[in-house]
Amino acid sequence: MNVKTENKRGSRRARLLVLLAVVMIAFGGVSCSPAGKGDEGLTITLAYQDRVADAASIIAVNKGFFAAEGLDVRPMIFSSGPACTEALIYGNADFGTMGDTTAIIATSQGRGLTIIASHGGGEHRHRLVVAKEGRFKTIHDLEGKRIGVKKGSSSHGGLLLLARQQGLDFSDEIIDLAPRDQLLALATGELDAMVASEPTPSKAEADGFGRQLTTLGGLGNTYPIFLLVNGKFAAAHPDLVAKMIKGLSRATAFIADHPEEAAAIQAAQSGLAPGVIGRAMAYHHYGLSLDDSVQDSLAVTARFLKDTGRINRLPAWDEVIDRRYLP
Repeated sequence: MNVKTENKRGSRRARLLVLLAVVMIAFGGVSCSPAGKGDEGLTITLAYQDRVADAASIIAVNKGFFAAEGLDVRPMIFSSGPACTEALIYGNADFGTMGDTTAIIATSQGRGLTIIASHGGGEHRHRLVVAKEGRFKTIHDLEGKRIGVKKGSSSHGGLLLLARQQGLDFSDEIIDLAPRDQLLALATGELDAMVASEPTPSKAEADGFGRQLTTLGGLGNTYPIFLLVNGKFAAAHPDLVAKMIKGLSRATAFIADHPEEAAAIQAAQSGLAPGVIGRAMAYHHYGLSLDDSVQDSLAVTARFLKDTGRINRLPAWDEVIDRRYLP
């Protein structure tokens, strides 16, 4: 074989190998972290929501409570739990927060996600709000009307549970909208009602175009909000998981001790008035737990989602719930 030809082929192979290596690195096929570096210098990505229920995450980031535990946390902020789930599933985040319905859907699909804590909740934190000038008196008046809710969210799950309790089926009435879009649609008359977690209902009331028809309470569900972790990350970095829990614990204690400052921090981030945030926070409790009441609430919602065909199977609770990191 001609040496010059062989050299050209070898050069092409070398270029292809280099290109392949670059592509693998770009798509996560090869780790860029120095071998043996372990946890030191690792940046952790936390996907959380700009919702009052997620106050612990917001406060922990803004007050430096994760940093105080020696963590380098990069925040990714979304307006719904399903968006946080996507960030986890596609490897863009190591941790994510979400409500019960979203957590159940995600863990029932075998995505390798683990529930490690609830850091808040509130039985009445999801509310059904109608146009202030509307003539709606009961939920039955919404048959055939336009109801905005974010599909796959805990608000969606609670609405379906309430509808079943009342003998209703809102399959045709529901319009899939993010909370911020619900506000505009209700204000302009494009919706007759909206269902969302706080602070969206309080914002509609404060702006004068919405009024509460009912909450989604009284259904056997306390609507906890959960912290989930990528299972592979947890297996590789259990000490970092424990430190994340400690950071959130600092945040819940701060909320209890300094509620006005906690509201001001959230107001600055969201652009909402502190009074609106304060009113919204009153619908919540904050604290780390995975006790029997939290798990019972989770089981109630999961059974409902399974019975109504929203999920194909119940999560394997013994596999997807890990309480070892809690104090």
